[in-house]
Amino acid sequence: MKGTMHFLITGHTGFKGSWLSLLLRERGHTVSGISLEPAPASLFIKSRISDIFESDIRSDICELNELIGHFAAVNPDFVIHLAAQALVVDSYDDPIATFNTNVMGTINVLKASEIIKDLQGQLIVTTDKVYKNVNKSVGYTESDPLGGTDPYSASKAMADIGAQSWLSSFSSAPTAIARAGNVIGGGDVCKHRLIPDLVESLTAGQTPILRAPNSVRPWQHVLDCLNGYLTLVDAILNGSGVGAWNFGPLDAQARTVADVCDLACNSWGVKENWKMDATQFPHEAHLLLLDSGKARTQLGWKDKLNFEESVSWTMGWYKNVHNGNDPLKETLRNIREFELK
Repeated sequence: MKGTMHFLITGHTGFKGSWLSLLLRERGHTVSGISLEPAPASLFIKSRISDIFESDIRSDICELNELIGHFAAVNPDFVIHLAAQALVVDSYDDPIATFNTNVMGTINVLKASEIIKDLQGQLIVTTDKVYKNVNKSVGYTESDPLGGTDPYSASKAMADIGAQSWLSSFSSAPTAIARAGNVIGGGDVCKHRLIPDLVESLTAGQTPILRAPNSVRPWQHVLDCLNGYLTLVDAILNGSGVGAWNFGPLDAQARTVADVCDLACNSWGVKENWKMDATQFPHEAHLLLLDSGKARTQLGWKDKLNFEESVSWTMGWYKNVHNGNDPLKETLRNIREFELK
């Protein structure tokens, strides 16, 4: 993208939002954010990054009038909507909040962005779980049907369809929808996610417990995913890029949960060993792959890190921070090394 821009990120205090904020700042842009309070011990807090923002706002995207006021005050050049209830297990515990945040929150963001007179574009981030899962052995493409069984997947599919409807029905800045898979990287603290649970076990000297060791996912480093988003932002600014786009690794990079655990343990320096969780968890899809051929062909985007590098970088971050290194310096080191690749 040409010149310095002012980005407004919803969900900037989250895992992906923190990495994106730092990546945009490293590329010379101004960043503002609207989000709920960051989770305890989150990357946002550990990296002490609140001072990098032009505006660092705590607000609920479900509160439309309040959101409109914040959008008007920030007056950004571009909006990236990340804010969401992002966990399948939590969606069973509190389905109402999940649907409110993911569906109406997304519609509220689209409504609020209408008041930004000179808005150059916006990116709505959903997930790979928006696709109606029929256990395809090949990746889902952007034209495949959307749907969801669990409340999280259903709410994100509804948000995706709702965004498409809104954009078809009302005047708006150029907008794209990004769908990405299982993103890993340093600083994620969400419960019921594989890497944070593994790190918690490893730092405590305990044997990791896996709830779905044979499930296959398109594992991708957070920087590869975010680089895809920003490649799409460039396309939007250049007059193309609207519509839906997948960002996931090549099928050859997909691995089982057990594969990730084995490599993560090896990177940590302990014997590859794990136990099966006997707890009965709510349903999650066993096989879920993305076909990102559209982004690779039309945008020229590609992964810089393969599966082994993605896990190695992730576990290296956690291990270095566990050994006393500064989380912000570790994150910036990853970003700068990634930018040179």
